[in-house]
Amino acid sequence: MRRARELLQTYLDSVGDADAATSLLAPAGAVELPYLASLGLSARAQGHTEIRALLTNLLAVVPDFAFQPPEVFIDTPEQVFAEYAVHATTAGGRPFEQLYAGRLVAANDKIVLLRESLDPIKTARALLPNGVADIPT
Repeated sequence: MRRARELLQTYLDSVGDADAATSLLAPAGAVELPYLASLGLSARAQGHTEIRALLTNLLAVVPDFAFQPPEVFIDTPEQVFAEYAVHATTAGGRPFEQLYAGRLVAANDKIVLLRESLDPIKTARALLPNGVADIPT
């Protein structure tokens, strides 16, 4: 059985392949990015179909999306908490610079939950058509 840390590293390494990354999650597993809600974006994807769609859409907007090696702060067999960065460029040429903090929960050799925080202002600048001007009030 893979520890949570190994599952996180494998997920981070395979995020450029939506099918490979999705296969690491339990059938009812979830990826949560709570701060995306402040941008009017969906904050949770659950199940393989939604998670694959989330990753496929992300890769369409940020084709060179790839995580840097994580800095792990908490490491148990079932949970890991780490920070990891992305230094990429959107398809439209905007910089996508992000530091994620992620908590992964594992069970039965699968990811049950990956909850990540990120900087919503940097996300808005990179992904929304008019940057921060498009943040809902």
